[in-house]
Amino acid sequence: MQPKTSVGRRKNAIARVRLIDGSGKITVNKREFENYFPLEIQRDEIMKPFKVTDTMGRYDVMIRVNGGGPVGQAGAVRLGIARSLVTIDEDARTTLRGAGLLTRDPRMVERKKYGQKKARKRFQFSKR
Repeated sequence: MQPKTSVGRRKNAIARVRLIDGSGKITVNKREFENYFPLEIQRDEIMKPFKVTDTMGRYDVMIRVNGGGPVGQAGAVRLGIARSLVTIDEDARTTLRGAGLLTRDPRMVERKKYGQKKARKRFQFSKR
């Protein structure tokens, strides 16, 4: 099988995902999956496309991810895996769409405004 590649984005994270027929080995930035994402919640989030489509352990996954933090990177990897599964098997689109795994999360950090401490927080008001 030709490796299927796709891109996933979330917040400021960008993940490039390659799926190859194999035994289910996952590498992230040339590191082991468990070492790169030590939290169980993030690993479960990433594996969700495989669980929904019943393809657990069928593909080797090579991931290159950069930008953002761990939560954004996990979301980007999840979207990239879901998109790769759709390119392999078009029938998986309906199940992935029903689980909400093909929707790119558009939420971004709001920019800081001038004259304020953060995006919405203001400096303390003093009447006198």
